[in-house]
Amino acid sequence: FCDRTMGTTASWMLLLLLLMPVEVQDSSVFHLAGDYLLGGLFTLHANVKGTTHLSYMQVPQCKDYEVKVLGYNLMQAMRFAVEEINNDSSLLPGLLLGYEMVDVCYITNNIQPVLYFLAKENFNLPIQHDYSSYEPRVVAVIGPDTAESVITVSNLLSLFLLPQITYSAISDDLRDSSRFPALFRTIPSGEHQVEAMIQLMAHFGWNWVIVIASSDDYGRENSQLFNEKLEGRDICIAFQESLPVPLANRTILPPEKKRIEVIVDKIKKSTANVVAVMSLDLVLLDFFEEVICQNLTGTVWIASESWSIDPVIHNISNIQLAGTFLGITTQNIPIPGFSDFRVRQTYVKRPVVSKNRSEPTCNQECDSCLDTTISYSTILTLSGERVVYNVYSAVYAVAHALHHLLGCNGTSCSKGVVYPWKLLQEIRKVNFTLLGHRIFFNENGDPPLGLEVIQWQWEEGRNPFESIAFYRSDRRKLWKVATNISWNTPNNMVPYSVCSRNCQLGQWKKPVGLHTCCFECVNCSAGTYLNQSDDSECQSCPENEWSREGDSRCFKRHLRFLEWQEPPTIIVVVAASLGFLGTLAILIIFWMHFQTPMVRSAGGRMCFLMLTPLLVAYASVPVYIGRPTVLSCLCRQTLFTLCFTVCIACITVRSFQIVCIFKMARRLPRAYGYWVKYNGPYVFVVLITLLKVVIVTTNIMVIPTNLTTQFDPDDTQILILNCNANYSKALLLNTSLDLILSVFGFSFSYMGKELPTNYNEAKFITLSMTFYFTSSVFLCTFMSVYQGVLVNIFDVSVTVINLLGISVGYFGPKCYMILFYPERNTLAYFNNVIQGYTMRKD
Repeated sequence: FCDRTMGTTASWMLLLLLLMPVEVQDSSVFHLAGDYLLGGLFTLHANVKGTTHLSYMQVPQCKDYEVKVLGYNLMQAMRFAVEEINNDSSLLPGLLLGYEMVDVCYITNNIQPVLYFLAKENFNLPIQHDYSSYEPRVVAVIGPDTAESVITVSNLLSLFLLPQITYSAISDDLRDSSRFPALFRTIPSGEHQVEAMIQLMAHFGWNWVIVIASSDDYGRENSQLFNEKLEGRDICIAFQESLPVPLANRTILPPEKKRIEVIVDKIKKSTANVVAVMSLDLVLLDFFEEVICQNLTGTVWIASESWSIDPVIHNISNIQLAGTFLGITTQNIPIPGFSDFRVRQTYVKRPVVSKNRSEPTCNQECDSCLDTTISYSTILTLSGERVVYNVYSAVYAVAHALHHLLGCNGTSCSKGVVYPWKLLQEIRKVNFTLLGHRIFFNENGDPPLGLEVIQWQWEEGRNPFESIAFYRSDRRKLWKVATNISWNTPNNMVPYSVCSRNCQLGQWKKPVGLHTCCFECVNCSAGTYLNQSDDSECQSCPENEWSREGDSRCFKRHLRFLEWQEPPTIIVVVAASLGFLGTLAILIIFWMHFQTPMVRSAGGRMCFLMLTPLLVAYASVPVYIGRPTVLSCLCRQTLFTLCFTVCIACITVRSFQIVCIFKMARRLPRAYGYWVKYNGPYVFVVLITLLKVVIVTTNIMVIPTNLTTQFDPDDTQILILNCNANYSKALLLNTSLDLILSVFGFSFSYMGKELPTNYNEAKFITLSMTFYFTSSVFLCTFMSVYQGVLVNIFDVSVTVINLLGISVGYFGPKCYMILFYPERNTLAYFNNVIQGYTMRKD
């Protein structure tokens, strides 16, 4: 029979059970009589999965294939456990536990032994409506090893609720209690194996790996699980390939050999140096022979549990040159006395075979098993008892369940019929300590045991599968990773297997291609930072902080304002000081020559109304320098602008008077009379000043004076401290009236351009107003398009220059004439000039 029997219905299988006689050869190795029998299914001969045995209707001849050392080792573990229980009077006192074991020959001989286990002593299974009172040949089945075989066997055993405990099948499909209600296992599920693999890769920083899986159910299922577990992890698969499965007796066809050569060559050319191999052991012999043939070295091979402690692959010639071998396997729990029992020769007379029985079948023959095991005795002893403990604990789990079911005490048990479904209930409840480890089954039928990460060694006398780390299934965590691992690399450095090297702090990962592990390192832009090397997005700095390109942190911006020690500040202060002293000197000169025609023609008493605000304006320059305060900002918005407005108003009205005196006095004498009679110039200056006070007050109310900061567009590391966020708008509003007055002053003075050459104040007014208007427009334009630290420098500089323009441009020539040409500062001279101008005009 073959695995295709699984596609039939349950009733058809039961019919087969009735029709097919099954036989067993009595043997001291495969058979032990007892009050209760355990069934054992082991792979003693390794028949690679193929189609040869499906071409004829008979059980395959397992002895035609090579001996599988680990399979016989596991069978011996079951025999050892049964004999140990029988020799112990406390667990099943007064009872003998027996066994019937069959070679499943990899996965090709599953149905025949199951039929035998389910049948009664007469090899028949009656068709009944209710099997709750049915007593099969065995009370429980230990095995088989592969998931495919377990599913095949479990589908039959579950119909009778006959307990089954597998020792090495890790498929997560087996956790489905609705499909496999009678199935348990003493090995952690595939989920834990894959998780241990991934955590091992993460621990050593390997995020660029290759996955090789066999093209069977084991390879497909575990590689799929591996891919699912990688979601959200920083590990990428460079490529994934499936190994062809040879035909029976390891026969490999030319196309399959070529396929293996291509896979090995692809691994050799890849930048990935870590290969996770998820395959059953028999598929890998040809693969690793090709690896050695192509001289592939320096690779880290991560073995799944199916071949991680396989002594045959370990003994392949020169395999140690292929790189470093790590593997995931079960815990190493020493079983006292088993190493000697494994190679013990048994000499017991075979039971007499009934004449009614037919010839024995090959599934209980293994003449060379013991000799082969002896040849591997050293490596098996050094490697410790790993999967062996799984079989050992499975037998003890059944024995403990029988202990409770039969009501055993310290001296005896009530020997009665054991129905499978009752024993199944007791197995679910077992909870005992065996060699220092708790044994029980959770709701999925899984044990609490963890896993180990091992490294292959080839030094004589050393454990060939040395433990380097542990994986706790209850915490899903890798721990106690050894630091003295022997890497097959120069200087024993940890192998490197990443698609892209880790970025430095301050760099983000720019994806390249489809793999998240492949990226370029790009510096974070200015104003952003990154202090985690595994992030792919830079973070923005807080508002008052900044960072340079590629920075890993932000820093406080440098607070900038116009400081006293800066060269521009010194120049402006010197100019303002000279302007203040010059204006004070002008005031003194005008005071001393107050009654002279030159002073009276410049405005007389109004000159002092102009000079005094000029002095105050010069004195207000320091409020622009140093760290701004609310008081200094108020002075900027009020004191200087009011003083300057008074000056501009006086100049404007003075230019108007010049035009009236020389041009309009003859045409509008009455209006001129009112202007003189009611002190029109002073009334105009007062009204303009009041208007400016209203503007300034409104400006302060609308745009409150609050110290604010803004970024310098030229240097992002600088934070400019300003009076308020809308200082430029406030300045424009405050200077708007002054600009209008300057336009009028310029217009009036321009109208007087034909005045006498020696008495032409209009030219100086025109020059002053033109300079002021131009500089003010430039400053407002500059502030509207630029918000850097130069704004404060230009602001105070233009302020001082405008003051100097009035002091030097308007009053300077008059002081020059007073001091150096006193002969022209007489009434007679002025009258002659005016008279001459009048005669020319007439």
